[in-house]
Amino acid sequence: MAIARLQVHGPRPSGSGESVDDAVELYQRTYSTLLRSSGETRLRVLEPSHRAMGSSLHPLADSDELDLGAFLYAIRRLPAGIVRARRIVMGQEPGAFARAGVGPLEEWEPVEAPARRRRWYDGGGDTLAVLLASASDVDDLVPTLVAFQIEWNKINQRMRAAGWPDGAGGEPDPEECAATLGGAVDDWLRLGDTWGEAFGPQLREIGERRLSLRVRMLGGTQVGYARMTRRWWAPVRGRLAAQHLEDRPIYFISSNTHSLSNLVTGIAREREDELISYVEGLPEADVLRAELSALRDGRSEGSWDNFLYFVARELIDAGGPQLREWRRQAEAAAGVEHLPSRTAMRVPSQIIPLARLDARRLDPRIGEVDADKLGASAAVIVNVDYPLGLAAYNILREVAVDSSALRAVYVLGKAATLNADVGDVMISSVVHDEHSGTTYWLDNAFGVDDIEPDLRFGTGLDNQRAVTVKSTFLQNRSYLDFYYREQFTVVEMEAGPYCNAVYEIADAERYPVGEAVNFSKLPIDFGVIHYASDTPYTQARTLGARGLSYYGMDSTYAASLAIIRRVLRLEGALR
Repeated sequence: MAIARLQVHGPRPSGSGESVDDAVELYQRTYSTLLRSSGETRLRVLEPSHRAMGSSLHPLADSDELDLGAFLYAIRRLPAGIVRARRIVMGQEPGAFARAGVGPLEEWEPVEAPARRRRWYDGGGDTLAVLLASASDVDDLVPTLVAFQIEWNKINQRMRAAGWPDGAGGEPDPEECAATLGGAVDDWLRLGDTWGEAFGPQLREIGERRLSLRVRMLGGTQVGYARMTRRWWAPVRGRLAAQHLEDRPIYFISSNTHSLSNLVTGIAREREDELISYVEGLPEADVLRAELSALRDGRSEGSWDNFLYFVARELIDAGGPQLREWRRQAEAAAGVEHLPSRTAMRVPSQIIPLARLDARRLDPRIGEVDADKLGASAAVIVNVDYPLGLAAYNILREVAVDSSALRAVYVLGKAATLNADVGDVMISSVVHDEHSGTTYWLDNAFGVDDIEPDLRFGTGLDNQRAVTVKSTFLQNRSYLDFYYREQFTVVEMEAGPYCNAVYEIADAERYPVGEAVNFSKLPIDFGVIHYASDTPYTQARTLGARGLSYYGMDSTYAASLAIIRRVLRLEGALR
């Protein structure tokens, strides 16, 4: 089948002279070429191009003023050991590290970054190792490290000017830091919450030395990323084969690992009394107790089911390995098998054969389901925890190569919005991919009518235009202003790579570069939904700024309900 293609360039931030994103491209080109070296690169050589870029996420990079917002953003995407690190080694496979004399990684301590699913290893010295899942990890990680170093050294300079640390042994509190070093008290308080008891010691570490990180890349080839993706898919493929599901129709969904499972297993509703008792036992000032009271009195617009899902997650996470194992077994018994990832591509997945679901356990908001048709369905949902950037292309292409019965691709992810508010749901009919320069015109499987019935707090917006950027840092105000003028209002990182893979599912050629593509007729059902997680034009507000986390869950579950209804409708099981 042929897809309509037009030989024109997609939207580019250009004017009468240089492109307004030249500084962004120069920065990316600079670190990409430097990382080709077989030796180490000092991050300080990247600081001038980072500052010149004028990143919207790091607006004070070229100022003497502290940018604690950028510093906090970086800290949440780096492991705690970064405060004593001198060297960061990046690579695709553990074997490459061993050959380079780093590790062996299996003997190092696996460490976590709170806001990125990336495999880090700490050898206990001054070196951190990190496994990369795609080229997007480089675009994400390098600017994060540079921003971290720039703001670290600003704080160091101010601490030294103030005579800190003075050796007296006392540790300043966030209020004192704001008064003496600058920056907003709220930002220092957030930094204190992030570091907890380590706030004082880590601040002292900043005051005692300037930071000069070195980075090294091991490998980083396209073949290496493809090989790793194949290793990621192999266990999923193995489980499908073990259950004689490998040749069944597949609905590929990229979302998260909690919403679909909650909607189809009913395990939270089964433990409703226990969950409510847990909330009633919380301190009176706890927001969950207040929300429970508001729900009971009819003062809350929230969903009771979403509340239960949120509380179940809180309870199980607090309950340790025993409750987590119970959840795994309960979900498996209800038809959802969870598969963790053991590779650098840290993307867990789920296998959900529709015939194994019990219609009586489904979330009642799904609608009336024909149990016989559900039980007769041959289809399988393969749900993955949405990947970062180009890993999306690699994953979907590998799944499609391995399965000739791919029936649908549905993408649910978070995005920045230039015209809406945090928690709103956005459905795009156009996606421009910055990686390929190609613009895709979609016949999106979803519309606002699919979302609005279950959206309590936000607004549903369809007919939007999305731009897939290379990194959260690799964009500036001029860049955003250009896209806004061109009516692109959704800024995200996965839809473009997914569109590139869908193109190759439907056409004989590799995905195009710098063209316009009409996706009005595809051999699969294709839908893309985003929920707004931040607003770059209003000081990067995030879902966390709205208090109780299930306000953010509202948009996630409204979108997940639309997706599961779509699957059941195509299978003829939704009345």
